[in-house]
Amino acid sequence: MPSPWVLLGTFAPLYALDQWSKIVVVANLSLGESHVVVPGFFELWHSVNHGAAFGMFQGAGAFFLALAAVAVVVLVVLWRRGAFADRWTAAGLCLLLPGILGNVTDRIVRGHVVDFLSFDLHFPGAHPFATFNVADSCICVAVGCFLIGSFFDAKGRKTEAGAPSQPRG
Repeated sequence: MPSPWVLLGTFAPLYALDQWSKIVVVANLSLGESHVVVPGFFELWHSVNHGAAFGMFQGAGAFFLALAAVAVVVLVVLWRRGAFADRWTAAGLCLLLPGILGNVTDRIVRGHVVDFLSFDLHFPGAHPFATFNVADSCICVAVGCFLIGSFFDAKGRKTEAGAPSQPRG
């Protein structure tokens, strides 16, 4: 279980990076304007999202604020009960909180989420690939950490197909 200092030590710089990067983008790129960083692969593109991932559920901002509040409360309660005991789930928690709160800040302050990281990846049905931000990145990596952690028991031992490593009974 991560200590409060580990949570704060992870949360503060990631949250600050998310907010700072959005301030820089808003100050330097007009809405819809882009700056190519790696031609044909990566650009900074100032866009906004009034919905959820990949622009779904546009206009449901109040719902997402309520959902985020419930998620943060549930995560804190689970953390206090020791639910994030292994490295992977602890890392997931340390990434998920700044991700959620970074986008919540945008919804409260701006009325939308600022996105700007745009990769030109050629996935079938996903061209161009979604535009996102630092908070979104934290959330995605957190989900990956939780998935990896699901294959280990609380002591970090590998389990068979997610089953407990100790026999029951």
